[in-house]
Amino acid sequence: MTMKRILVVEDEVALQYLLKDELNDEGFEVSLAANGREALRMLKDDEARGQVPEIVILDVRMPEMDGLETMGHILKEKFNTKVIIHSAYSQFRDDYLAQVADAYVVKSHDMSILKSRIKDLLEE
Repeated sequence: MTMKRILVVEDEVALQYLLKDELNDEGFEVSLAANGREALRMLKDDEARGQVPEIVILDVRMPEMDGLETMGHILKEKFNTKVIIHSAYSQFRDDYLAQVADAYVVKSHDMSILKSRIKDLLEE
């Protein structure tokens, strides 16, 4: 069985590595991007190799390109991946683009909610 792949798009370096460690411990292969532009470049490269990650976890507030704009590009490019919005701000949940995401998880020190949503999405 091949390892499921996740792309974490997060501008806070400490949180990038916390998420990577937590998700690696769950058996996922994790790539990191610091903003939406970098994530889209990585997705295009992955698609060219036929290896688009099963899930992209997007922070909302990031430099260069925020998570909602990035998700718009992911939808437009029709990358075959699920999207989880992972934000410290619950008010973005009402944004029309956020409602198109496969899941919306408010950041927390408790990673169990995020891990649970990942597992649910992979089972769909």
